[in-house]
Amino acid sequence: MDVERSIKTLLELQRIGVKVSIDDFGTGYSSLNYLKRLPIDKLKIDQSFIRECPNDINSNTLVRTMIIMAHLLKMKVIAEGVETEEQVSFLLGQGCKEAQGYLFSKPLPLSEFETNYLQKRLEK
Repeated sequence: MDVERSIKTLLELQRIGVKVSIDDFGTGYSSLNYLKRLPIDKLKIDQSFIRECPNDINSNTLVRTMIIMAHLLKMKVIAEGVETEEQVSFLLGQGCKEAQGYLFSKPLPLSEFETNYLQKRLEK
C-alpha cells in the first residue's frame, strides 16, 4: 500500500465528512503502523477474536488491548460477530459500546432494514 497517498486520500475524505474504519482488525493486512499513520475514526475488531470471549483468556487479553489502544488513539471501537449476551457484557465492561452480529440481527438488505427499523420506531 502507498501509505503517503492513502493518508492524503483519507484526509480529503474526512474533510468532506466521511468516517473511516479499519475492518477486521487483527487479521490479514491490518497493521499497527496503519493505526499510527492513517487518519482512522473507527477500529472494527474481527469476529475471530470476539468468538472466544469471554471464555478464553488469550482472546480476552487481545480484545481488551485492542479496545484500550483504540481509545488511547481517539478511535471508536466496534466488535464484529457478537452472538451472546456474555460477549456483550464483556465488551461493555471493557468500554466497547458498539457491536454487530447475529445477536442483534442477521445481515439484511437495506430495504428490509429500513422497514424493520421504521416499524420498531413507530411502535414506541
